[in-house]
Amino acid sequence: MSEDRQAGRQHRADFDDDLGDGAPFGRASDEPDPLPAQSDDAAPIVLASISGVTESGASGWLATRRRRFRHWWRGATPNLRGSIYMVSSFLVYAVMTGLFKYLGPMIPLVEILMVRQIVMSLIIIAFAMRELPAMIHTDRPGLQVFRGLVTLASMLCGFSAIIYIPLAQATAIGFSQVLFVTIAAVLVLKETVDRARWVATIIGFVGVIIMLNPSADGLDVYALMSVGGALFGACVTVSVRMLAASERTDTILIWQGIVLIVVLAVPTWWVWVWPTPQQWLWLIVLSVFGTAGQWLLTRAYQVGEASALAPIDFSRLLLASFTGFVFFAEIPALPTWIGAAIVIGATLFTVRKNARSLIPAA
Repeated sequence: MSEDRQAGRQHRADFDDDLGDGAPFGRASDEPDPLPAQSDDAAPIVLASISGVTESGASGWLATRRRRFRHWWRGATPNLRGSIYMVSSFLVYAVMTGLFKYLGPMIPLVEILMVRQIVMSLIIIAFAMRELPAMIHTDRPGLQVFRGLVTLASMLCGFSAIIYIPLAQATAIGFSQVLFVTIAAVLVLKETVDRARWVATIIGFVGVIIMLNPSADGLDVYALMSVGGALFGACVTVSVRMLAASERTDTILIWQGIVLIVVLAVPTWWVWVWPTPQQWLWLIVLSVFGTAGQWLLTRAYQVGEASALAPIDFSRLLLASFTGFVFFAEIPALPTWIGAAIVIGATLFTVRKNARSLIPAA
């Protein structure tokens, strides 16, 4: 469900203190002046000198560290760099997800999504102002609108689940998106899936059912919404694959913004709750972190191989469990861990199988 974005730098200046007029202090003869007595004026000169040396040493140390890091980064393998981008995106997304869960009971979800999308669109436009006409142009407006609508559906289902069920459970169920992509690839993209991948897909859905934990009272509606979020997320993935051949990434993102803002405008106006100053701050932080997370995740898949990065994706479950436990006192139930293990195993098998199928025969 993710795509692209960008970053910034620093500058610093020195200045000299005025050390006074330098006139000799009242001597009538030509004999040489004795060593000047210590005075209150002398201390700042000494301190300024020490301060200058300290600042110079600190800036030199930082410059050396930056050079070493750049040298190390250039020498790192693409998969290592992609892994760092991916882990960074998870940390950023953890903040965004936690804020969704915190703000959700107080502010309507459509309002949060509207603010998030407006801020995200403004950031994208700010970084690509001159290319805006080219960004808006598309050869497939119908598919762009469809992609925007399924993105909105995925967000509404997925974030509703995050707000009302434990973070670990919502995250684990979300991994089933890969299984839905396998089915969509056959139905829509006409790809061939072998028997082993079909078996992995069926086993993965058994894991999802275990996490849903059906009982005499029925299924948890928000857990079902998490499944819906994964299903719509698979539709997003397939539509992006279809658009990738002819559309730019920033075009896909700007059309997503247009569709979401237009569709959310009326519902947001209808249910609008005016946020407090503190809630405004958290909404903006949520939006900025969401944008940064999308950029980092997209960058990860640009520089690293999907098959190498896929196993790292499951660290999100540990991060979600930690966030839920520390900030919301959530303890995942045993069925969540059992089902998550089954889904993760089936997904890893599917990803590895897909990676091997892309290697040309000798």
